[in-house]
Amino acid sequence: MRHLLEVDDLSEADLVSVLAAAANRRPERILEGRGVALIFEKPSNRTRNAFEMAVVALGGHPVAIRGEEIGIATRESVEDVTRVLARYHAIVAARVVEHASLEGMASVDAVPVVNLLSELSHPSQAVADLLTMQQRWGTLKGRRVAWVGDANNVARSLVIACSMVGVDVAVASPRGYELDEATLDAARSRGVTVEVTTDPYSAVGGVDAVCTDVWVSMGQEDEAAERVEAFRGFCVTEELMLRAEPDAVFMHCLPAHRGMEVEASVIDGPRSAVWDQAENRMHAARAICEWVVSE
Repeated sequence: MRHLLEVDDLSEADLVSVLAAAANRRPERILEGRGVALIFEKPSNRTRNAFEMAVVALGGHPVAIRGEEIGIATRESVEDVTRVLARYHAIVAARVVEHASLEGMASVDAVPVVNLLSELSHPSQAVADLLTMQQRWGTLKGRRVAWVGDANNVARSLVIACSMVGVDVAVASPRGYELDEATLDAARSRGVTVEVTTDPYSAVGGVDAVCTDVWVSMGQEDEAAERVEAFRGFCVTEELMLRAEPDAVFMHCLPAHRGMEVEASVIDGPRSAVWDQAENRMHAARAICEWVVSE
């Protein structure tokens, strides 16, 4: 049974294969006549549309389920939810409040489980990001990427994914919002360089891509004022982009707040790969679904 709770549930060879499958626009309809359950404890524009259309492209039938419809750990245990859904569906995929819910689903081992986002990781976003970079550069190995801002779940998955394909990373975050040591150790163990700094200008120097995310993620609304103050100086501006390579791209997983984490002229400018990145969520989702159901 294959589960994808974090991007390194793939081996390095698997990740290369998933990227190749994502680039293939003529997939086999391997989910013909089968269902895929998509659970959303947290709503999402890109994740729902990407995975629903990915399942359709593979011939399957996606069923989107709101968190309150099943009440994980309130109306029903996460294990029982999974056992029931496994009788209807080929895959159970979930966007959850707590990563432990995904672990509970996977522990049943009745059907492949895919992480659509948790507070710890966002593997499908990381695959889409690598696919976007690969489309731009052709070869990933030897490139360098900067992350500017909150070293959150998206950043953690991206750093791990980059390390798996030989991409060096620099992460610039204010104190208190840095990348955790376990992620740093895991990435560095693969032989890549992972620089950690509080200076965005230092991180962005000479990189091939500059990535960021919102300063206040869903569920952090009570921290909004504190976070906005902490992240002053971490906006990706045109001036900051000048420190990167001349052909460096800007990437953002969306939704974006122009004038906060990124200037409008950057995200809407010629260096932006954001809309390709958003489309690639669908292609990454399709490849992930193919991987988890393949033998």
